[in-house]
Amino acid sequence: MPLKPDPALIVPDQLGKVHFIGIGGSGMSGIAHMMLDAGLDVSGSDREESPYLPPLRDRGARVSVGHAAENLGDADTVVFTSAIWPENPEYVLAQQRGLTLLHRSQALDWLSRGRRVVTVAGAHGKTTTTGMIVTILRELGADPSFVNGGVIQSLKSSAATGSDGLFVLEADESDGSFLFYDTSVAVITNVDPVHLDHFGSTEGYLDAFAEFARGASEFVVAGEGEQVDEVLARLPEPKPVIRFGEGPDVDLRVSDIVATDHVTFDLTWKGETRRGRVNVVGRHSAINAAGAVATLVGLGYSFELALAALEQFGGTKRRFEHKGTVRGVAVYDDYAHEPAEAAAAVAGARTVVGGGRVIAIHQPHLYSRTQIFSDQFARAYERWADITIVIAVDGAREDPIPGVSGQLVVDHFVDKGKVFLIEDWQEAADFMASIARSGDIVMTLSCGTVYKIVPQLLQALEDSVEPASARV
Repeated sequence: MPLKPDPALIVPDQLGKVHFIGIGGSGMSGIAHMMLDAGLDVSGSDREESPYLPPLRDRGARVSVGHAAENLGDADTVVFTSAIWPENPEYVLAQQRGLTLLHRSQALDWLSRGRRVVTVAGAHGKTTTTGMIVTILRELGADPSFVNGGVIQSLKSSAATGSDGLFVLEADESDGSFLFYDTSVAVITNVDPVHLDHFGSTEGYLDAFAEFARGASEFVVAGEGEQVDEVLARLPEPKPVIRFGEGPDVDLRVSDIVATDHVTFDLTWKGETRRGRVNVVGRHSAINAAGAVATLVGLGYSFELALAALEQFGGTKRRFEHKGTVRGVAVYDDYAHEPAEAAAAVAGARTVVGGGRVIAIHQPHLYSRTQIFSDQFARAYERWADITIVIAVDGAREDPIPGVSGQLVVDHFVDKGKVFLIEDWQEAADFMASIARSGDIVMTLSCGTVYKIVPQLLQALEDSVEPASARV
């Protein structure tokens, strides 16, 4: 079983020398940089080299590739993620030595102590919403600390130490760690019970979000939906809440959404309506924008200025990120790994593809998620993609489950002519290149390792010629 944070742990004031197991991800590397900013001695390891490691080495962090007990050195504190297993040699040695073991969320809590913390949580859209909030704050002259789940393109960073009292962070609800922070402002983008392996039931999931909202010392920003309503109904006493969305009864209403290669929309706040724009795709981006602006007005910023500053947001990495165009076929990568996220991502691609087709390459992530949501993934892709290629499952932190593979997704397609199970990456790339024609969009979708197939996709397109007639 993967590791989970210990909610009973009292995080010490002094961490000493800090070692990160899995330092190479955007989130963990960002936290490591902030520990360096705090003057701490930092080391770390990851299973393979990544673009996030050289900048850490340049700042003096000792970073190793591959996990081995000797990497631990003379560390006093170890920071880990839920992606590692209890058998990890560095984790085992840290236990034997009695070192302080901090989940990444607990390390974030340590960094954010004494700050006015804006915590962004929700099943979907939290990385983008966090990036929007940070971008607006920076454009309006604030200098917040922040940690996001993806690199904010305009800032070229997923984390930074700011000079003022605000700390904006994306929180992870999948393991309950979003409850660890001393939250001032709780932002709930939406509520969609997708982590029942941890919470056990929809009721448990809703209870956790209600606890998150109760913990906000100032106010709550919340989107729409029946389950969001249920969460807010569980608050035991009145708490300031700013609702956003498309409904007539919200506090900050988004309307007249026009989605092309960017998104424009109207926002209405206290009787004032203004036109806004974000330079990312998908109508869901307007909803995320509304959540970000709602947070800013709650913090006391001008509605007009916050909406104007939003236009500077240029997206985050692995959210409809353009990776290259070969013979007129554009290849994009997206982090979408839940059915609703996949639907939104592919629907967003459809708004910009024009007369071309959308070819989705779906990497099922986690055996448990594939088993539970295979029918919902199939419905999402069959509705929004012209062709879907399903590759092998990335089990990540899970052991295989007998009978669970990408075939489950394929089986739920009504039109079997729109889906192909091709587990081998090179075969999948070659097949894609054999059917793709100028004007098409190819999208890789998963929070797993699917982004690594992108060079193979681009090379396969380079090595192929446009089909004289479509094979599918």
